[in-house]
Amino acid sequence: MLTVGIDIGSISAKAAAVRDGKLIGSTVIMTGYNAKNAGETVFNDLLAELAIPRNAVDRVVATGYGRNSVDFADRTITEITCHAAGAYFQDPTVRSVIDIGGQDSKAIALDETGRVRDFAMNDKCAAGTGRFLEVMARALEVDLDAFGDMSLLADKPAAISSLCTVFAESEVISLIAKGESRENIIAGIHESIGARVVAMANRIGISEPVMMTGGVAKNIGVVRALEKKSGKSIRLSAYAQVNGAIGAALIAAGNR
Repeated sequence: MLTVGIDIGSISAKAAAVRDGKLIGSTVIMTGYNAKNAGETVFNDLLAELAIPRNAVDRVVATGYGRNSVDFADRTITEITCHAAGAYFQDPTVRSVIDIGGQDSKAIALDETGRVRDFAMNDKCAAGTGRFLEVMARALEVDLDAFGDMSLLADKPAAISSLCTVFAESEVISLIAKGESRENIIAGIHESIGARVVAMANRIGISEPVMMTGGVAKNIGVVRALEKKSGKSIRLSAYAQVNGAIGAALIAAGNR
């Protein structure tokens, strides 16, 4: 059986293909302003990369905030369920998942079978998400891809007290005016995110092993801040950004 999962996020759209229980490919594009077009495009791009005709796909499941825009999907599933399935597929020993995406962050507790035991989610505020980091990168005039490595060079992370994106940006601008180094400011931003996400995760009680998923997992500075604030080691996967799509494809195949 060949199935595809499509995860439409606020910043990026992801697709993953699973054949007979094995991941055979994945792809990522920017969502843009039209989620419906993004779903169609990322699906076609994946099929083109794998040289698979559309009619060879047995089932499609969509997830993410834009899942309802994927009108050719057979089912839509919440990203909580899909991220749990994707993480368990990649590492069956994982018992907690921290997912930080473009517009929300989630903490998910799994049981020994990989099912969702409990979860907490921040979807009311951009603080602690990919959008928050984008705003901070613009304020600092630094490429977002450089954030992780730069923060590791900090000698004293700056204090960022506000959890609101707008007010935090004002704090960053004030720190720049005072001559604070970019490295210290970025490290402070990451620690602010770490504190917010760990406080959310503590509401459900996360236990090790912990896996981080979502696009922000590529930022090593955020990963280290989460480890510092939680006191737990965090596992990463090469497929962190497409984890939700992988989970959706597995669910489409009836593997979860």
